[in-house]
Amino acid sequence: MSAAPAAERLPASLPTHHDKRLMLFSGRANPGLASAIGDRLGVRLGAVTLRTFSNGEVYCRYEESIRGADVFIVQPMCGNPVTGLNANDALLELLVMIDAAVGASAHRVIAVCPWYGYSRQDKKSAPREPISARLVARMLESAGVDRVLTMDLHAGQLQGFTRCRWTT
Repeated sequence: MSAAPAAERLPASLPTHHDKRLMLFSGRANPGLASAIGDRLGVRLGAVTLRTFSNGEVYCRYEESIRGADVFIVQPMCGNPVTGLNANDALLELLVMIDAAVGASAHRVIAVCPWYGYSRQDKKSAPREPISARLVARMLESAGVDRVLTMDLHAGQLQGFTRCRWTT
């Protein structure tokens, strides 16, 4: 039995308390992980169009209504040679997906980032160096993320770089 028919039988969203819906979407960094999470939760991945234009710009469009839903976006900030993404592409794709979800009136947007890019650059080791982990956290916050769900941060201090909530 193939996986496609089973996935088609799964609901597009799960009801949560207070008439809210949980919807799960995947970026191109690790669609297999997102699919496994969806199978575990009993919800299919939502339809989203993601592509990279010839000039390198990222495009995102949710193919179904996400108005009022709790939207979980599974996107590690790492490269995927199969889809042609590098770590920076994965980060920008996540930011674009967050912005599109906010613009489509999602109730909450949760970034599921098992691998948090730039987490090792969490402090200045020498003068004139950026704190890149802080920059990434601020970009996520500026894009409109409500919560970041990640694993094994290099240092807990990353959670203090923004006002959004972190779950590790």
